Amino acid sequence: MNRKSSARSGPYKVMLVDDSSVIRGLLSRWLGADPAIEIVASVGNGQVALNSLERTDPEIVVLDIEMPVMDGLTALPLILKAKPDVQVLMSSTLTAKNAKVSLQAMSLGAADYIPKPTTNREVITSRSFQTEIIEKVKNLAASKRKLLGYRPFKEETDAKSAPEQDVAKPAPVSKPKTLVTRKASLTAPRIIGVGSSTGGPQALLKFLNGIKDGLNLPVVITQHMPSSFTKILAGHLSKATGLDCIEAEDKTLLENGKVYIAPGDHHMVIKNDGGNRYLRLNQDPPENFCRPAVDPMFRSISDEFGSGSLCVILTGMGQDGLKGSKYVVDNGGTIVAQDQETSVVWGMPGAVSEAGICHAILPLDEIGGKIQRLVKGR
Repeated sequence: MNRKSSARSGPYKVMLVDDSSVIRGLLSRWLGADPAIEIVASVGNGQVALNSLERTDPEIVVLDIEMPVMDGLTALPLILKAKPDVQVLMSSTLTAKNAKVSLQAMSLGAADYIPKPTTNREVITSRSFQTEIIEKVKNLAASKRKLLGYRPFKEETDAKSAPEQDVAKPAPVSKPKTLVTRKASLTAPRIIGVGSSTGGPQALLKFLNGIKDGLNLPVVITQHMPSSFTKILAGHLSKATGLDCIEAEDKTLLENGKVYIAPGDHHMVIKNDGGNRYLRLNQDPPENFCRPAVDPMFRSISDEFGSGSLCVILTGMGQDGLKGSKYVVDNGGTIVAQDQETSVVWGMPGAVSEAGICHAILPLDEIGGKIQRLVKGR
């Protein structure tokens, strides 16, 4: 069995790249304790990672940003050039500088980022960081295997009961089930709501570039991100699209043609005061383990705009947005979702697609055009 084939069977193969031996040790213990994960390399800088790629053949590389010899941002494109199918998860501390670098890394091809606590002591005691990195590694690896035609780990048959040459073969590709789609609302859209998570920053960029010409509706976005990242994301999107994208503040008045990003650690909802619609921020309990969450935003959109609600679910892990999307459709609104092939993780869009509540399930580069046609009544 060659190394390339073996990387597509059994546990997900992970390489850790971090200059802190303490962090590498912790991640090795946490990730290695999960039966779905195998640590194939643990190295201290980007150059060593590059030198180890062919020998270890990882599916996921957890890549620190700040390292000696070769930092993460320098190593990233070289890793992707050497192994185009590898998923790179950037690991960065919660600083404005690293938020900018993380967004830059995703524009260069990183699949996602994991915000880690600032100090080793905080990393050691952070249960949420431990849970998040395990979930992200497994979801990214499973999604990539599915796209390549291989079974995710949980679907693997017992290797002992199958001939060795068969274990590494791609899983039989079953005919995809037909997903039910619904007619769009006959009411002209009056707002565009967007939910996204893993892989979202780059998806949002493409989506907004696809709808920006003649945009005359407000756009509200919930992207799962920590508070130190969302303002940076808004600035990044503004610069890259030419749209007026801002991190929302409490009691911000909704204006046509503007894009509002929910700030990290706050749900964003729409309220009405004498006909004036504005944004309210709150720190109500997380929904779907998320704050900000898509569901409360979608519910508030539907309450205020009814059948004039047009909502989009982009790439993301989990099922946030499913209940809110059902609420939108029950009130006459329209849902559009990103397809599996172009999603970094088809969790969120997959959930609404398989629920049969979408008007359309499309590749990312076709969603903007579809939204424009719906807005123009075509």
